[in-house]
Amino acid sequence: MPTWLGLDVGRSKVKAALVRSAYRKVTLESLFVVDIDEESDPQAAIRTVVTAALGAANAADGLAIALPGTRAAVRTVKLPASAQKQIADVLPFELEAQVPVEISESVFDYRVLANRSTVAEDVENAEVSVLVAVAKTEDVRARIELVKAAVAMEPERVEVGGFPIANLVPYVPALGEEGPIVVVDLGSHSSEVLVLVSGEPVFSRTLSCGTSGLPASAPALGREIRVTMGAFRATGGSQATHVYLCGGGAFEQGADIFLSAELGLQCEALPSPSIEMGTVDPPQVAHIGVFAKAIGLALGLGGRVTGLDLRRGPLAYERGFAWVREKIPVLAGLACTILVSFLFSAWAQLHAASNDREVLEKALATVSKDVLGEETTSAARATELLGQLTAINDEDPLPHADAFDVMVKLSEDIPQSMVHDIEELDVQKGHVVLHAIVGSIPDAESIKTSMKAERCFQDVKITRTTSVVGKEDRQKYVLEFDEKCPEDVKSQKKREGMAQPASSSSAGEKQP
Repeated sequence: MPTWLGLDVGRSKVKAALVRSAYRKVTLESLFVVDIDEESDPQAAIRTVVTAALGAANAADGLAIALPGTRAAVRTVKLPASAQKQIADVLPFELEAQVPVEISESVFDYRVLANRSTVAEDVENAEVSVLVAVAKTEDVRARIELVKAAVAMEPERVEVGGFPIANLVPYVPALGEEGPIVVVDLGSHSSEVLVLVSGEPVFSRTLSCGTSGLPASAPALGREIRVTMGAFRATGGSQATHVYLCGGGAFEQGADIFLSAELGLQCEALPSPSIEMGTVDPPQVAHIGVFAKAIGLALGLGGRVTGLDLRRGPLAYERGFAWVREKIPVLAGLACTILVSFLFSAWAQLHAASNDREVLEKALATVSKDVLGEETTSAARATELLGQLTAINDEDPLPHADAFDVMVKLSEDIPQSMVHDIEELDVQKGHVVLHAIVGSIPDAESIKTSMKAERCFQDVKITRTTSVVGKEDRQKYVLEFDEKCPEDVKSQKKREGMAQPASSSSAGEKQP
């Protein structure tokens, strides 16, 4: 079962939440917080809170942190719906004019807002709203190195501002309402405001005031929250329906009553998430909203993520060998399972092939006895018997002379000085009949003599001669012969000779 650690590093407090995930169950194992001041070493505070949260465990399967909202810019960008497949390529050009940092020196993450995209009848006018968080690469790297140097663990995710709270939506049904729902994470020196619509984060802003100056700073805090809600409405959002408070300031005495009066909306503490409480102390369970951001960071390492992750581009997270080494028992178990499955599958296929072989051999024995006269289960022997039964001359079965050869021979044998007209040339089943006109009977005889000299022309004879009407110097003649080369005669005799023993054998088997 994987364990995820969420680490919320603020100016005055460091909070940690350890979450254990199992099949369809999430358990909150521990919560811990350490106070820090300007003179304290933040690395020492981080080390203390992580060690206390992990307890007996040496390390977690994943670590997530957050970059303060003051170090990032959050924008909502409108893009044509046709550019939705190239958002990652188009966004840098759109952001260049909207954020006060060089895009080439920054990292960003985005999510397409389903609730704020517009659909038009004209596809070209349809737009999608894209929520983008941008931060300098050096700021994100510095945050990663701070935690890495303190606990020798590299954060897998770096979220932004109050967006980690959105990861609580599947476990806090109140946050999934149509809304808009406003969540205010009240810190000592700053506050994060997150707006959710139907459980989707659509707007975020970091306020420069918190609960450290209360009660004197209360009006300023209320004004900042009102201005933020007005800014959300200016982007096309509707009036918020509810405000939930979390963070350390949420449990300041009278904070919910004062903010309800300032905002004109009901404000109350964020409900507890519907996850199992492991070894968490009851007082911490009662004030679990203090750790809302840390818990959201831990849950962001799971599959159902709605926040934004700045570990992109040159800061993309790569798991090291230590993580692989921790997973060796699991990987070994999976390898054994795969090996056993492979062996069983191979055995099943071999068993099926053996059964098929037996069936085919029985069928071959039956067919060979009926057709070849000898029962055999050997494919080689059956092929040999079949070859003996159907053996014929290996020569080409086509005739060695055809009508085209007759025409070629005629053209060769007729002298150029002779006037020879062919009226009809009929070739059917090897018998040739030629109807032609020549100057005299001797000319016809000379052609007959030449055709007789051809080895493939047999029984050449002139069957009829007549004078051409009106032309006494022209004679008609009919020449007939058979196309039969010596090779064709030999092949035919051989086939007849081989067929005769087979017929005799079949006749003999029928005798009683």
